[in-house]
Amino acid sequence: MRLSTARHGIAKGFAAALAAENPLEAAMKLMLTLAIALIAAPALALEPINQDKHINHTLLQGFIADRINDNCDSISARKLRALSELNALRSYALEKGYTTAEVKAFVTSKAEKARGKAEAAEWLKTKGAVEGDPASFCRIGVEEIAKDSLIGQLLRSDG
Repeated sequence: MRLSTARHGIAKGFAAALAAENPLEAAMKLMLTLAIALIAAPALALEPINQDKHINHTLLQGFIADRINDNCDSISARKLRALSELNALRSYALEKGYTTAEVKAFVTSKAEKARGKAEAAEWLKTKGAVEGDPASFCRIGVEEIAKDSLIGQLLRSDG
């Protein structure tokens, strides 16, 4: 059996396996092609870093905690805890396959920071925070600390 149509990519491996005269050779070529496809699959499936749900959710929690810290005098940021979370998030991103350059570009992007701050402001608004009303931010902060959410873990009540 001879396949004469032009092939590209992984299809070449399958075509070569199907065209082999020796069944053992065909099986080996097919297994090699499948192995290469499986190795390449994670790299092909990696979404843009700014669309990773875990990364975005964790950063959003940090932006929210920062906003509460800025607007409530009786609550302060747990900076070492925040640094620990950022390091864990960096490790997560690198283990997932993002490069150091991608991670750095993402966290230093002014556009991404503005997006994160806007999402945090919207989240806080849905929870009842009102600009110029520190008590509304304090109430949310106290609730998050009591729930032991990530937002709450990034904050400390000073009162």
